[in-house]
Amino acid sequence: MNIQELDAAPNSRPIGVFDSGAGGLSILSELQKALPHEDFLYFADSAHCPYGERAPAEIEALTLRAVQWLEAQGCKLVVIACNTACAFSLASVRAAVGIPVVGLVPALKPAVQHTTSGVVAVFATPVTLEGSLLREVTRQFADPAGVKVLKLWHRDLVPLVEAGHADAPQTRALLRELLTPLAQAGADALVLGCTHYPFLVPAIQAEFGDTFTLHDSGAGVAKQTRALLEQAGHLNPGAAPGQIKPGQVTLYTTGEARQVAEVAAQLWPGDIRVCALSLPEEVLA
Repeated sequence: MNIQELDAAPNSRPIGVFDSGAGGLSILSELQKALPHEDFLYFADSAHCPYGERAPAEIEALTLRAVQWLEAQGCKLVVIACNTACAFSLASVRAAVGIPVVGLVPALKPAVQHTTSGVVAVFATPVTLEGSLLREVTRQFADPAGVKVLKLWHRDLVPLVEAGHADAPQTRALLRELLTPLAQAGADALVLGCTHYPFLVPAIQAEFGDTFTLHDSGAGVAKQTRALLEQAGHLNPGAAPGQIKPGQVTLYTTGEARQVAEVAAQLWPGDIRVCALSLPEEVLA
């Protein structure tokens, strides 16, 4: 029996959050700040993480599978908290499900607004860097302002975060290697175009100080999600006035639950229940 069958009231149903791994917890943090009374179901497709170098059709199939599972659990809205998944899957997923789906757009607009050098960098996965969403926001915001956009990625960063090494010495060394050329090229704003990358902020700031202003999509996504729920009348009001009923977070992972729980404990400041989830693999056939 799913959650929808247990409680059909839309305002008390949970919000679904999907990411290829634990990186979407950075988005969930912003969602929880904006929506403190909501319950969240988080789907981490850790068995197939990272998505960054997978074929677009495979990313689309995995994303659709996850969002449909969250819909089947009774979620009233799903946030795709994965830039890579949004780059190729957002439109098709929205067409395939019957609930609102909120996606991520690279935070290039605020980076363009904050740059004084006229050079900004987008730090993301290959799929995001070559996707239509980044091309669209570049044409909309960077090109008219005459701002140069540099692109950067590295295959090891997501696995380092997933392994709980976001601020480890090897991660800092890799960030020095990757970001020093950007600073030398004049970039003064850095778009964190992968939800794993906000967890690198302490390491980036420790190595580069205020060289870069850092921009991610978390706050904007949380604002949009709250607005959609308000418009639909589906916000969870929580407890009676003057009382506090914080929402609950449950994380389902297709990976090894104990390992994911260890990483989540490092990345998430509050209580989070981690459950193993087994789904058919025909989607990859």
